[in-house]
Amino acid sequence: MQRTVRTFVAVEISSEVRSHARQLIAKLSETPAKVRWVEPENLHLTLKFLGDVELLDMPAVCDAVSAAVADLPPFDLMARGAGAFPTLQRPRTVWIGFDEGTDDIVALHGAIEMRLAPLGFRREQRRFRPHLTIGRVRDCPPEAFADLAQRLAAAAEFVGGSTDVNEVVVFSSELRREGPTYEPLGHAELGGI
Repeated sequence: MQRTVRTFVAVEISSEVRSHARQLIAKLSETPAKVRWVEPENLHLTLKFLGDVELLDMPAVCDAVSAAVADLPPFDLMARGAGAFPTLQRPRTVWIGFDEGTDDIVALHGAIEMRLAPLGFRREQRRFRPHLTIGRVRDCPPEAFADLAQRLAAAAEFVGGSTDVNEVVVFSSELRREGPTYEPLGHAELGGI
């Protein structure tokens, strides 16, 4: 029997962005809305969720990710703004956005998608929107949604610091009652100049 691992490809964020995110989460968590906030040490920018991958296929996945990023140059990514998907009025996912470096991160995502497609990983149909998920909203009364929307609107100009993107990481994810745990399975350096 082959064992599978829940897997995703991501960029780890800097301690500076983590610190700013922690402060923003503290402010937003004063809302009466029921939100499961992400622990700051678990924050990362997901480039591609792969789902359950057989362990025997993991070397090919790591090789494909390494090949995808080998010719891309490192870049800076600036965290800025906060919002929610699908909308502020009906939030399900609370996020921190990015401004500087977004074209580079979109290109990184595209390169990874292209290299993983031949291995059977389907390309996303939706446009990639780089973000850090900081919370997931549960069902709430309308006034709680309104309060959270107001707090997020006030954080629209949030400045969250920068991350030097010089590698991507293939992670395993184990879901537990107390929250997920992530383990790096492979590192791929951006090697372009």
